Amino acid sequence: MPIVSKYSNERVEKIIQDLLNVLVDEGATPDLALMCLGNTITEILNNQVPEQQREAIVNNFTSALKKSVQKSH
Repeated sequence: MPIVSKYSNERVEKIIQDLLNVLVDEGATPDLALMCLGNTITEILNNQVPEQQREAIVNNFTSALKKSVQKSH
């Protein structure tokens, strides 16, 4: 059964492009871009996700990230 998102693909793609544009405009190298995005993820988790849900969300996120990187090879 396919996963159905509550967000449109168009909205997701626009936000991704906006984030990438900022990194390009700043001339961020891959390591700086990943550090900035990682710190942003940490801020979101610590400030917007209830503490009792963080571990499960981090596990799901890291699993999805690993799968998406493996698929791109």
